[in-house]
Amino acid sequence: MRIEKAAAVVVLCGLAAVAGCKKQAAPAPQPSYTSIDWSTAGTIEGTVLYAGTPPKRIQIDMSQDPACNFGPPNTTEGYVVNQGGLANVFVYVKDGLGNKVYAAPTGPVTVDQKGCRYDPHVVGVMVDQPVKFINSDPTAHNIDITPTVAGNQAMDLSQAPGSPPNQTVFAKPELMIPVRCAMHPWMQAFINVAASPFFAVSDATGHFAIKGLPPGTYTVVADQENLGQQTATVTVNAKQTAVQDFTFKGTTPQ
Repeated sequence: MRIEKAAAVVVLCGLAAVAGCKKQAAPAPQPSYTSIDWSTAGTIEGTVLYAGTPPKRIQIDMSQDPACNFGPPNTTEGYVVNQGGLANVFVYVKDGLGNKVYAAPTGPVTVDQKGCRYDPHVVGVMVDQPVKFINSDPTAHNIDITPTVAGNQAMDLSQAPGSPPNQTVFAKPELMIPVRCAMHPWMQAFINVAASPFFAVSDATGHFAIKGLPPGTYTVVADQENLGQQTATVTVNAKQTAVQDFTFKGTTPQ
């Protein structure tokens, strides 16, 4: 009888242990996302300007890979200036949103490897939004991403012609993350990771527009890969467009 009671105790204890193992911690609460109110939203737009004579864009010698010598010539992209407008500048809202949190888009931002260059040269994404790399060239490429902020994962892989796309995401905000190709050292792009959807990249004429902003006063930053940052304070009224230009001053070539 004593043996049977002891065995029953062991069984009950075992069942209790199993039940305890199955108990899991409660999942972390999801943030309360803010939706853009387009009925009151405003816009910040303007032009990024280059003051002075920009460095001359240099044609790149791609003879090391004959597969790269097709299409238009490939030129350096560190300074792309058209009639005073500076392209490829990342402009974003740094401060002023308070505790508002916005959901990242589920659709990826695509970077193509085409003509042995990254296209586009500068992109912006939100934290946790995918960046998709495709290879449209008839030659292999390498994607080497080197973030410096803890929590953002590096990436180093090769893509053969016609291979499936590769994707990555970034967990923390970070500006001007370099992307390079070990096989073609002239290839370079930059990824900017923002905490909110309020950013833009200046186009070929230097123009940018940040839409969907709630009324308020914001710190806006323009970041250029070689010239650093310009900062402005901008007030956005409901259903209005605030104009804010940025001017970068370069060194006039001798």
